Amino acid sequence: MQKILSHILTPVYFLCFGLALVFFHPIQWFCLKVFGYQAHKVSVIWLQFFLMRCLNLLGTRFSFKNRFEIPINRPLIIVANHQSMYDIPPIIWYMRKHHPKFISKKELGKGIPSVSFNLRHGGSVLIDRKNPQQAIKAIKNFSAYIKNTNRAAVIFPEGTRSRNGTPKPFQRKGLITLFKEIPNAVVVPITINNSWKTLRFGEYPMGLGAHIKFEVHQPKNLDGITNFESFIDTIETEITSAIKND
Repeated sequence: MQKILSHILTPVYFLCFGLALVFFHPIQWFCLKVFGYQAHKVSVIWLQFFLMRCLNLLGTRFSFKNRFEIPINRPLIIVANHQSMYDIPPIIWYMRKHHPKFISKKELGKGIPSVSFNLRHGGSVLIDRKNPQQAIKAIKNFSAYIKNTNRAAVIFPEGTRSRNGTPKPFQRKGLITLFKEIPNAVVVPITINNSWKTLRFGEYPMGLGAHIKFEVHQPKNLDGITNFESFIDTIETEITSAIKND
């Protein structure tokens, strides 16, 4: 029954989702070209708000649990598990005062209204996952930007999303590069639950009624950390142990 209903609601969702991307694309361009970064940031934030409202059409709900005071005058490295593309709008919305920027695959840098423009011009970095040298160099340049602006780098170290919620092992080169290049950063681990359920039937139709939950764990200063492998083990365990396919 749910799948039948999903076949009815999914086209409505895709229409609204596509209209939001197309509508905000020229707004982003105008804000950036005429008023600069801050105006562009506001346009991106409100795009995420409406993308989340589009997901509400499918019965999707969002919860963001954060019990900690996260500094705004320090660079952040947000580390999270990855379950779907729908992990991204809530992170941008709920962490908006920290200016989250993403490490994304280069294929997303073209062809997607609003999304590709923001990835190219909003401070994120596009990497070629088939070219490790290019990827590390790009992450180093990205790290300098995050360090100089006290903004937030968001990385999904699994490398690719989990299709059923089961976490994949963390890939470490990107994380270690960020840690080395931004030694004064605060690392913010986040566990994401249930966003994979929006794609439980595949790309079409959409899954209904997912309750996407974000849990922020204790922020950690990088100051004094020398054993990055052990540090990553701790973060990975903290994030993955809170994954619940409920």
